[in-house]
Amino acid sequence: MPGQGILTEELRCIDSTCSCAHAASFYDNPEQDSLPPGPDAAEELHRKWDTDVGDTPPWGFSGLSTFAHLKHVRCLSERDVPFDIGVIGAPFDTAVTYRPGARFGPRAIRAASARQTPSFAFNHRRGLNPYLSSYTILDCGDIPVSPFDNALALRQMSEAFLELGSRTPALLQGNKPKPKLLTLGGDHSVALPALRALNKVHGGPVAVLHFDSHLDTWNPAKYTSSAWESAQSHFNHGSMFWIASNEGLILNGSSAHAGLRTRLTGNSWKDYHDDDRQGFLRISSDDIDDMGTKGIIDAIIERIGVETPTYLSIDIDVIDPGLCPGTGTPEPGGWTSRELIRIIRGLEDLNVVGADIVEVAPAYDGIGEQTALTAAQLGFEIMTNWVGRGLSRMESGTEATTEPKDEL
Repeated sequence: MPGQGILTEELRCIDSTCSCAHAASFYDNPEQDSLPPGPDAAEELHRKWDTDVGDTPPWGFSGLSTFAHLKHVRCLSERDVPFDIGVIGAPFDTAVTYRPGARFGPRAIRAASARQTPSFAFNHRRGLNPYLSSYTILDCGDIPVSPFDNALALRQMSEAFLELGSRTPALLQGNKPKPKLLTLGGDHSVALPALRALNKVHGGPVAVLHFDSHLDTWNPAKYTSSAWESAQSHFNHGSMFWIASNEGLILNGSSAHAGLRTRLTGNSWKDYHDDDRQGFLRISSDDIDDMGTKGIIDAIIERIGVETPTYLSIDIDVIDPGLCPGTGTPEPGGWTSRELIRIIRGLEDLNVVGADIVEVAPAYDGIGEQTALTAAQLGFEIMTNWVGRGLSRMESGTEATTEPKDEL
């Protein structure tokens, strides 16, 4: 057989420990001695062992679990490390009305993002790699949220979002630059402390673009009997936008829900009347059949505009539970992951000043982790939009000629 003589010779040499003077084989891979101390050795060690340095890309299955293998910094306690985009976990789920488990969402989403290595993340639809752009993107770890005291947890998250959102970013752009935060929930109540922080950072209310199967603008009194009502029970994952609206945190008339298909309370349209007073446009899940993804995109942009500071909030249950079962309050009849991703891609022009992906509860996910995988992809698309919009505005000179809105 061809090559049999070479293989025989190699095996003979191995058995007899002789020295062979033929071409190196596949098995010839001699180990090198440890390098002596010195600057040259340090550079060589970085080249050989540090992932994403030189020609040593990381494998998706190796390394510590951070979002997309991004550098991990304890941003809350390390103020001297600037960033433009921070991924922050909010492992909180004690404000849910049905199935708990979203406290494990940040961990699951990070694990599902493992194939998004910085060296393998060029977004072909946008023509850029957000992780290798001029923007500094860090995984800031998790907020150490109390699982015992919701009032304390709300305070912890509010202070954490304000601390991070008030930092000076690494890339100074505009007159009042601020970093962006992508929050991995956690149940949907984490949006309230995020909005409280944004109100202080930006000096006023912001619009909310809310992807969800539910309204989340319910009066909290609808969740409890009058005999057992308490102030703390008002903080829940179905009433946080009602609270935020009453606190003046949301721009009335410039916000929108998308993907709705929830049942309503009682025997009337009162829930919609309450929602109307809070100034939300409602786009139902069924509307996509008539409008298509482009129609949904156009309706959102027309409602919000491209300069209004906007908080993007994505409840993973906006997607049909047949595709994303890992969530606490599933509702059949939702959008596909492809449809939602297409819509998010079409919203790059929005001035999104903060975002969350919430209600991923991995205990109910499928064996293929499809819910967490979808959440991780949505995170990638959001960060692509942030970087893409910022680069486009820098290239066009928009930042220097218009009133800044704190975009990247």
